This record gives sequence, C-alpha cells and structure tokens, in this order.
Amino acid sequence: MKKVKDYITNMFNGFCMALADSVPGVSGGTIAFLLGFYDQFINSLDDLFRGKLEMKKNALIFLIKLGMGWVIGFLLSATILSNLFTTKIYAMSSLFIGFIIAAIPLIVKQELDSLKGHYTNIIFALLGLGLVIGITLLNANSSLNIDITKPNVFTYLYVFIAASIAITAMVLPGISGSTLLLVFGLYIPIMGAIKSFLTLDFSVVPILFVFGIGILFGIIFFVKLIRLGLKHHRSAICYAILGMMIGSLYSIVMGPTTLDEPLSALNLKTFDIIFFILGILVIALLESVKKIMTTKE
Repeated sequence: MKKVKDYITNMFNGFCMALADSVPGVSGGTIAFLLGFYDQFINSLDDLFRGKLEMKKNALIFLIKLGMGWVIGFLLSATILSNLFTTKIYAMSSLFIGFIIAAIPLIVKQELDSLKGHYTNIIFALLGLGLVIGITLLNANSSLNIDITKPNVFTYLYVFIAASIAITAMVLPGISGSTLLLVFGLYIPIMGAIKSFLTLDFSVVPILFVFGIGILFGIIFFVKLIRLGLKHHRSAICYAILGMMIGSLYSIVMGPTTLDEPLSALNLKTFDIIFFILGILVIALLESVKKIMTTKE
C-alpha cells in the first residue's frame, strides 16, 4: 500500500509541475517547492549524473515516477489546455495570480526557519524580483519567432542553447521556462512541433531531439549549483525564490501580450475574480493533498 501511495504521490507531483511548466509566467519549480519535494527533486537530478551507484538508482526511480506524471500533464497541456491560454487568457491569468498569491504565504511558513533572523537577505528577494521583471520586459520587446520548419546548423545551435537556459528556469521557483522560450521566440514553434509529433508528423523529430539534448545539458551543468546553494546559502536562495515569485505576478499580468495576436495586459476590467478565487482554492487543495500524501501509514 505504501508503494502504491508513493507512486500516486510522485506522479501527481509531476503532473502538477508539467501544468505549471507549460504556462508562460508560472514555474514547475514553484509547485515542487510548494508541495515540499523541491530539495528531493534537485538532489535526484544531481545524483543521477554525479552520485554513486546506489544514489543513481534511487534518483532514477524517483525521477521516473515523477516523469510519468509530468509527461501526462504536459501532453494534456499541449493538446487541450494550450487552447485555453489563447481563448481564455484573462481568466487563466487571473487564476494563476490567485495561485501565486496563495502560494507565497505557504512557502514563507514552510521556510520560516530559513527566513527568520536573516532579513539582510531581502536584497536577494529584490534581485529575484528584478530578474523576473527584466526577463518579462525582454519578452515584451522581443519580436523573435524562429522558423524551425526548415532548420539549419544555426537553428539547431540556437534551439540547443535556448533549451539549456530555459530548463534552468523551469527548475527554479518563480522563473518560467516557458517565458524564456517566448523571449527566444521558440515557445510557439516548439509547442507546435510537439503537437505535430503527436499527430505522427515525424519531420519535427530532429529539432525536438536537439531541444531535449539542450535540456539535458542544462540540467547537468546547472542543477549542481542550485543544490550547493540550498545546502550552504538556503536563506538567500529562499529570499530570492520569494522575490522571483512576486515578480512572476508581473509576468502573468503581461501574459496576454505574448499571444500570436497580442492582447492588452491584464487590468481591472479584464480581471476575473471567479478564476482568481479558483486559483486560491487550487492551492488550498494542493496543500490538503500534500498533507494527506505525507501522512504516515
């Protein structure tokens, strides 16, 4: 029974991460931090490439279970939910604002020991805030839209580098990898390639393969830094994460401007209070699920 519960828990966690990762302005790392498995996630990624044999084995088992849920969630996002972020962008933006606002106090409570008494580290919160807002402004001023239908050597290299950088954002709470892909002009092309692959169009396989190798490269070289940071400078990292989460609110507000046919940024007239409350309820539900899943047999 314990093993079944463990599988369900990790698949659920991966599923929720994927839903967040696929949305510009929201990070799967935020979900991992909120649900309390962020350290295990980062450590497992690092152990998979640098740990001893037993550590590699345990990491692989954990990541497979997490990955199964992630794949299901991402396929759902790519095939169904992606349409909602086009047709119901203001409702979705309102929902994720509620999501982030409700998540912040829970993370503060969870990391209170790391935050309390280290108030000079607020500077890292400001740096995190500035980083996310800066990336969002870059996205707003970016007119890039890379054509991957006829890739050349430059295209492959560009996709590889962009994927390496974007994956670092996907594992960091508060920074959206999808937003970075938008900055690089690759979010729509890559999502389109995934949809094409799901309809058995294998012409996109080479570009998706390069994208995947870029993600792997980014994980190998960046995750170790996060792990060391959490181990030796946890307070500073936690403050930075909170700053990035606050900054992500601005990213979400600006989300409608990143569509194929840009719309005005979210404002008081387009703000949807019902979806905002729903976002808060989603966090409450996730917190309840976390307590149930972590209850000892």
